[in-house]
Amino acid sequence: MTAKKSGGLYALTLWCIAAAMTASAVRAEDYPARVVKIVVPFPAGGAVDIVARTLADELGKRWSANIVIENRPGAGGTIAADATAKAPADGYTLLMVGGWNAINATLYEKLNFNFISDIAPVAGIIRFPNVMVVNPSVPAKTVPEFIAYAKANPGRLNMASSGNGSTIHVSGELFKMMTGVNMIHVPYRGGAPALTDMISGQVQVMFDNVPTSIEFIRAGKLRALAVTTATRSEVLPDLPTVADFVPGYEASAWYGVGVPKGTPDDIIKMTVWITDRSLREIMNRHWVAMFPDPHSRPARHTLTSRDFTAPMQIQCDLMGVLGEG
Repeated sequence: MTAKKSGGLYALTLWCIAAAMTASAVRAEDYPARVVKIVVPFPAGGAVDIVARTLADELGKRWSANIVIENRPGAGGTIAADATAKAPADGYTLLMVGGWNAINATLYEKLNFNFISDIAPVAGIIRFPNVMVVNPSVPAKTVPEFIAYAKANPGRLNMASSGNGSTIHVSGELFKMMTGVNMIHVPYRGGAPALTDMISGQVQVMFDNVPTSIEFIRAGKLRALAVTTATRSEVLPDLPTVADFVPGYEASAWYGVGVPKGTPDDIIKMTVWITDRSLREIMNRHWVAMFPDPHSRPARHTLTSRDFTAPMQIQCDLMGVLGEG
């Protein structure tokens, strides 16, 4: 190759790099130029949906864009994740992710996608405890009383969840494994319909997310027995932990945002910047608006994009243990 041709190739290479960088910068500067969709893997009215709509409202204001919610419930969140993995990697499809994604990776033998390789993490949002609640018709008022009642009535208690592989499901399965009780798992297409049947007495026990159960607990429509975290909840300070009676028990729910793998880095970085630096303020303000009574406001902990790996690994390990049990 001659020096002239070599120089021309070098110049062309530099031009291509500059053009790519310019195009990337234009994408970041113009983003979002149309509707952004947040895919929610559970029905409207549940805890995940509430958080997603809160986030969508604030992102819409900050981006001056239209952010819409698309509820894609079913199969414990795999339908939504599959749809997102197949969506164009252009930044216009976001996915609400959580512990159910790690759980499904071990729960289902064959999936049409690989969550780890097909979904890129953007930011963590929130972590909070689940709460063990029973229908008031259940005579147990404490965890030990419930264990005794369940063992005296094997297979007669129905345990509701928001779907196979949800954190609500796993919290219950962990309880069953560690206490030796025999309960029938009844999966629903989301937490809202499960709560409806809990209140009516069609199912008797549920390890629900605190934000969606709190008002029913306060109203006496559900009886809370314990929270699933290792320490007591600030919003339910008089309620013991499951671990107080079942040593070593611990479970919690966490949510985050992901995008299809291959989404431009500049768009991901922009979303990370907004969420990581503004989410605490956003969620604090909306959390107070959603729960104006400070005595019934769920405790919450804002996460960042760096908090994805640990919860995912913990729940993968947990599902492995449950699978062996």
